[in-house]
Amino acid sequence: MRQKLSLYQKGLLASILVTLVAIGISKLVHFNTATIAIILGMIVGNAFYTMFHDQNSPYKSGIRFAEKDLLMFAIALMGINLNFTMLANLGFRTLFIIIIAMAFTISMGIFLGKLFKLNPKLSLMLGIGNAVCGSSAIAATSGVVKVKSDDIAISIALVNLMGTIGIFLVPFLARFFGLDDMQGGILTGNTLQAVGQAVAAGFSISDTAGHYATVIKMGRVLMLAPLVFILIYLARRASNSEENGTEKAKVGIPYFILWFLFFSALASLEVLPDAVKHFISLSSHYIAMVAMSAIGLMIHFGTIIKTAGTALKVSSLLFALQLLFTGMLIVIL
Repeated sequence: MRQKLSLYQKGLLASILVTLVAIGISKLVHFNTATIAIILGMIVGNAFYTMFHDQNSPYKSGIRFAEKDLLMFAIALMGINLNFTMLANLGFRTLFIIIIAMAFTISMGIFLGKLFKLNPKLSLMLGIGNAVCGSSAIAATSGVVKVKSDDIAISIALVNLMGTIGIFLVPFLARFFGLDDMQGGILTGNTLQAVGQAVAAGFSISDTAGHYATVIKMGRVLMLAPLVFILIYLARRASNSEENGTEKAKVGIPYFILWFLFFSALASLEVLPDAVKHFISLSSHYIAMVAMSAIGLMIHFGTIIKTAGTALKVSSLLFALQLLFTGMLIVIL
């Protein structure tokens, strides 16, 4: 056991140090910490490529542990942020707008990926990240879909880039097209990826718009659990249609999803003190940032360069279509 822990120490320490620097930078530039952690990890990992990527590197096992096991642990803890009792307060019309827009965005992510000949799993992650809740959704679903670290990093970076642009773009569009406060809040909450982005953009329109943006955004976040189970079901169907030797491959429910649901249930039942829930939520955030740093450390620039240009086109078009579709829903409904 001690020997195993010692194998992890250097890689974990490197991931933690990158995370601490990324947190400091994010506070200075006010940009998404997950994206900064990935980019900073990539810079460090490629600047000292042999140190981190050599087959016998003493850092490798710890970094692999951080990017896989710690990420799954962070996702499990993320469930504490999902209080499903909120769904009852959203109303049928709001839920309909959220669900149909999510289905459209994910479908268009897959379609645009095929159109531009982008890796199907990366296309799916871009669709899910835009449709649900950015980095958290990508992290939670990537384990079910078996997405490579490179594609996780690219999708998180691009989805957060679109969200950052959206903080300024969406309020401008709401004013330009003469949307009222409720409509502006719906447009903001139903298109921006991170909760912070939606809240910031919504309240920049008005307090009323900020309220609607927050409620609708949280409704999208709550859709993460059902989406994970849909993906598990689809993965099972796909595996059952392919023969693995003489037996059919089976896809089980990942353990971290069960823990995710357990913490969601605790949040929904409101059996924990607010201080405990806040501590679990904060722990989840920082553990996830360590995992993001580790993902960055293991990525080679060459891999990103080959894919990022096409992925940026897909992500930009997808965000534009997402805005257009939600705008149409607001007018129709």
